[in-house]
Amino acid sequence: MKVAIQGIRGSNHHQVVKEYYSESVDLIECLSFDKLVAQVIDGTAHEGVMAIENSIAGSIIPNYNLIYHNGLHITGEYYLDIHHHLMTMKGQSLENIKEIHSHPMALLQCKDFFELYPHIRLVADVDTAITAKRIHEEQISHIAAVAPRVSAELYDLEIIAPSIQSSKNNETRFFFVSSSKIAQEIDNIDKASIRFITDHKRGSLATILNVMSDCNLNLTKIQSLPILETPWKYAFFVDVTFEQYKHFSKAKSLLELMSENFNILGEYKNVRS
Repeated sequence: MKVAIQGIRGSNHHQVVKEYYSESVDLIECLSFDKLVAQVIDGTAHEGVMAIENSIAGSIIPNYNLIYHNGLHITGEYYLDIHHHLMTMKGQSLENIKEIHSHPMALLQCKDFFELYPHIRLVADVDTAITAKRIHEEQISHIAAVAPRVSAELYDLEIIAPSIQSSKNNETRFFFVSSSKIAQEIDNIDKASIRFITDHKRGSLATILNVMSDCNLNLTKIQSLPILETPWKYAFFVDVTFEQYKHFSKAKSLLELMSENFNILGEYKNVRS
């Protein structure tokens, strides 16, 4: 089993793989979501793990379009508690640190902690784990990394300040994506991700949402994205949950008639039920 992740070993994507897959897998490290998608499409990876939204920062909007425009299928989801740890070479302290490096989102989510140390320079990097790896390989003493605990374990670093994120209720939702639809038992499916376009008329979206409600679907997420080819027209990405698959099946048949370009991006198990 080969799984593509955004980032390298020691990243939050790697942590998801460690927690989700019961068997050992071969990781394919990708420094961008575009490269991750390419690995899945050409068959190098059987599946990909993509962050899609954070409880604090909101949706990673470009990833919705990556999934849709590349015809990927969402096969599952996972919620990861995010903990940002400050780590250095062993034997260091905050007094020795001149710079802290990490992904810009991780730095932003630790703002309150950094305000206590205004003399330390913050430097954005492409991934939370890359700085941790660099500190280990180059034995850098004056730079610290903000990264998941798995990075400290992998790269033999010491956590000098644990869980420095400003909000202790910080979760990221991840999608598992594949280039082909994976057969699942209908009894195990109680959530779906769909995309559609509404008519540019007053009440069009409200009418569709009413249909979902009438079909006993629970709307858990709605995200609008502009359609580049048609200014001021929007596509809607929606997540719904349901108790019985027949309720979703009925809604599908109606929504196909009532909307434009109706697409099912994935049908899978709701892990928060």
